[in-house]
Amino acid sequence: MSFPNPFDGASPWGEPDTPKENKPMTDAIAASAPNPFRIGITLKAAAGYDAEWLTPTVYGSTADETAKRVRELVQALADNGVIELVSSAAVKMRDTHQPTAGKGGNSAPKTFQGGKVQSAAPSGPFDGDSCSHGRTLREGQGKNGPWAAMFCNAPKGSNCDPLWRQKDGSFS
Repeated sequence: MSFPNPFDGASPWGEPDTPKENKPMTDAIAASAPNPFRIGITLKAAAGYDAEWLTPTVYGSTADETAKRVRELVQALADNGVIELVSSAAVKMRDTHQPTAGKGGNSAPKTFQGGKVQSAAPSGPFDGDSCSHGRTLREGQGKNGPWAAMFCNAPKGSNCDPLWRQKDGSFS
């Protein structure tokens, strides 16, 4: 059994086969058209993930106009105290609302190393630790609950044994 090819023949919507001529936009049409240029900016107060951010978006009908609007916006945010207000609100939020343990905020900054996110932590030495390479804190969630360990920073194969977090919070 065979079926006819649905793409053979004329369009079912009656569109002509001749291409339409594209006319240049006039200024009046361009002014009423949606702005084709958009710049999203992020103003971040610090390097950590828990720092406050402002993320406005600016639109314009040309790239040059959009760039000028970004400058105007940033200047207006500064002149009207918006940046300071957001910063003060973030400080107030951190002072009055503490996150639950392990759920962000007030945590050590993270870094990207060896294809994995690493938690920044003191690099040792710890009491009774003979590792001279320095250590990196890694944390995770296993089948038996959360875990944390300080791993040696030496290349693979010459690593020192990890120091596992104990119930009292120390590492050994």
